[in-house]
Amino acid sequence: MHVRILLVLVSCALSVITGLVIARGGVGVTAARQRPLIGLSMDTLKEERWQIDRDLFTAAAQAAGADVLVQSANSNDVVQLQNIESLITQKVDVLVIIPKDAAAMAKGVELAHQAGIPVLSYDRLITGCDLDLYLTFDNVKVGELQAKFLADRIPQSGKLRLIRIYGAKTDNNAKLFKQGQDNILQPLIAAGKVEVIFEDWAEDWKPENAKKITNAAITKIGPNFDAILASNDGTAGGAIQALTEEGLAGKIIVTGQDADLAACQRIAQGTQAMTVYKPIQSIATKAADLALKLARRQPIVARDAVSNGKTDVPSVLLEITSVTKENLRDTVIKDGFRKESDVFQ
Repeated sequence: MHVRILLVLVSCALSVITGLVIARGGVGVTAARQRPLIGLSMDTLKEERWQIDRDLFTAAAQAAGADVLVQSANSNDVVQLQNIESLITQKVDVLVIIPKDAAAMAKGVELAHQAGIPVLSYDRLITGCDLDLYLTFDNVKVGELQAKFLADRIPQSGKLRLIRIYGAKTDNNAKLFKQGQDNILQPLIAAGKVEVIFEDWAEDWKPENAKKITNAAITKIGPNFDAILASNDGTAGGAIQALTEEGLAGKIIVTGQDADLAACQRIAQGTQAMTVYKPIQSIATKAADLALKLARRQPIVARDAVSNGKTDVPSVLLEITSVTKENLRDTVIKDGFRKESDVFQ
């Protein structure tokens, strides 16, 4: 039987849950292999954000002495499972999975464990399985930052009329973003300060689906609304395209997430109001470090735990920042994530 030990220590003074994860499997990397082999299974590479993750992760892993095999599923569950099976066949020492469908990839985790391979779920949680480790940002807080930005802009007299565009139903993160948004919005809705006049889920996070949602909302209720709570920059871009066609771009508050270059440019231009900056450099390099430790069967300290429906998964949560036109230079540009010349064209 594969060994996986989770020791949970509760510190009353610090109110911190500390998990010590000792990876499943044998004695470590393949004896004949000088460098650990990491398998990276990605949902998609269509979005700029994920291309950056891949490049930073691969560079960090290689610099630390590992090799990386990357597979992208083009947002297809069947293909992603096939990719995982291929990586297992190639005898990777650890699997890092960015799932399209949180539930569907539980099968991939099961197959990896049958082969004695530990699994790190990257940014998106894989549900319904005995997952080894989860690395992400505080996704509930992402939603709270988006909603708080809107709450701070409720008119002095009257209420904020709001369109909500959620992410993909198959992505557990989309549900966490919504949960965070609801934490802030529900009391305001109950108090009559916010009115949600249209809402829908954008399948596969596609901008064109967000545009359709926005078009449908405008067709139904007209231009008389104040804001669009878009859950990421891709859906924000689709919504803003619809607003542009109606002559409303820049007049409607639009939120986002990921600090995509196009979103930062829109913020500089005034057509998007905010985004949430999740330092990709931090998560990619941290993931490479954790993956290497899992590959070498070294202990990992995880100070948080997130339920995936089957177990409390040892988790590492990273910090996030709300970005507006006022602090673009002090956040994404100062960090080197974006160039000022690219943002302020």
